[in-house]
Formats: sequence, structure tokens, C-alpha cells
Amino acid sequence: MDEVNAVIRKFDVLTNYINERVGKNFDTLEIYFLILDALSVDLEKIEMEQFSTFYDLTEDLLMKHKPLLLDDKLPQTLENLYKEGKTMNILSNTAFIKGRTLKKIMTHYGMEDFFSFQIYSDEAGVSKPNNLIYQLTYDEIVKISDIAKNEIIHVGDNRNSDYDGAKKFGFDAHLIV
Repeated sequence: MDEVNAVIRKFDVLTNYINERVGKNFDTLEIYFLILDALSVDLEKIEMEQFSTFYDLTEDLLMKHKPLLLDDKLPQTLENLYKEGKTMNILSNTAFIKGRTLKKIMTHYGMEDFFSFQIYSDEAGVSKPNNLIYQLTYDEIVKISDIAKNEIIHVGDNRNSDYDGAKKFGFDAHLIV
């Protein structure tokens, strides 16, 4: 089990690093292939539909054991900001957990309606800090409000992809550590 954990962690870190450097997005399936190959699994013996079934099962497991909110007051805080007229959206890099699954988590906690839109790297095909994903985000924002880039605050937890990427694009940024 330790070997499996080490291999999964290795490819989690590696694919995230590559995504940040190249600006593209490794698909969950591609990460599965890398992990299984590193564990000496014969990939020719696995049918493609098995990967889809596996992801569906892991999604079901995640939905049964949902991640905990860092603060139980988060939904209320978001609702208050929403009621104050603040426009919020989600821009997230994904890897093992796809955007479709993260949307289900948001719905479970009753937070999806507080966001004007959600953009996930697996759906966009590019990752932060690539300017393309920030441009996609900005294009959606200006559909809602005529606002300059420097008036937008991007909040994130990764210095390279969230803070530096947002600043380079022209957004203001706040790093949560």
C-alpha cells in the first residue's frame, strides 16, 4: 500500500508541476495510465470503459464521504457576499477530481447559486497559470459586468498558478496560505 501511495503522490505532484509549467491539463485518465504503468500493470488488459466505471465509483465514494468545509460558516459568508451584490466565480485546476464532481460537492453544501459560473481546468483543457484560462474567466466576467481586469481579485492557495498567474494576467490577487 505504501508503494501505491508513493506512486500516486509522485504523479499528483508531477502532473501538477507540468500543468503549471506548460499550461495544459492532464486528464484524469492520463494520470491513471501513468500511475498504473509505474505500478507495472499491463495497460493492454484494461478496457477503456473500466476507467470510466472506476471514476464513477470513486466519485460515489467521495459523495458518501464528502470533504469537510474548512469553516462551517462558509455557505453563510458566501450568501452574505452574494446578497451584497458581490460577483463571485470559481476557477480551479483539477486532477483526480473532475469539475463535474466538484460541482456536485458545491451543490451538496448549497453554495453553487452564489457563483456566477464555475470553470475547471479539465473542462477548459488548460490550467492556471496559463493566460488562456484567465482570459476565459475574464470573458465570462465581462458578460456579467463591465469591469477592468485590475478590479478583479483572484483568491487562491498556490503562489505560482493562483497568485503569480492572476497578477501576470492583470487581475489583483490574494494568496491564502
